[in-house]
Amino acid sequence: MTTFQPDLFAGSVAVVTGGTSGLGAGTARYLAELGARVYAVGLGAEHASFPPGLGIEVRELDVTDGTQLEALYAELDRLDILVPAAGISLGERELEWDAFTRVVSVQLLGVYRTIELARPLLAVRGGSVVTIASMYAFFGGGGIAAYSASKGGVVQLTKSLAEVYAGEGIRVNSIAPGWIDTPLLTPLRTDPEVGPRILSRTPLARYGDTAEIGAAVAFLASPAASFITGAVLPVDGGYLVTGI
Repeated sequence: MTTFQPDLFAGSVAVVTGGTSGLGAGTARYLAELGARVYAVGLGAEHASFPPGLGIEVRELDVTDGTQLEALYAELDRLDILVPAAGISLGERELEWDAFTRVVSVQLLGVYRTIELARPLLAVRGGSVVTIASMYAFFGGGGIAAYSASKGGVVQLTKSLAEVYAGEGIRVNSIAPGWIDTPLLTPLRTDPEVGPRILSRTPLARYGDTAEIGAAVAFLASPAASFITGAVLPVDGGYLVTGI
């Protein structure tokens, strides 16, 4: 946390979808530790756990439900940072139509709806949007076809909205995480074949931490990135620079 002044986001309001677990929860905590009032929203809110006194409000919310999003935004008096991090993967089932559309509805359509409904609030103070893409936006994933396709869509959506929203002072950037140590990664990390193979292709030879995603989001949302919009920042320990 010594990277940033502890009051960097004091007085700011942030919304993190998918903020009840994984990368979203790590990001919500990081922004709160820098002074933001954070709404960590998503499914399974009853299982979310944050240190007391951080100023994080947890809400159950489905990003595919526009009515729920509208109700949340109607409560806010301001919105400075939006991180649409909600995401799912259904593995090899994603080649089936119902599973494919379910994943895309959350990870692409839900992302756009989350951003577009927040646009009026963000425009008041020239807020910042940081989407969550993936290394799979850069190469395919046969076992997670819908996940990969939707994350590729998030990258192009980010670039497109950066152009559209610039006139309102809203910056739109993206983080592309690599292998981050969350509970969802545990089966791969502990696999005696897959785990070593992942690390052998990662130049920094370790998994990332959710706080490192939070730090990248904080940078892109901060005044230090005031002339950056439409950018996609890999946070992957160098995974993308090695041969596929």
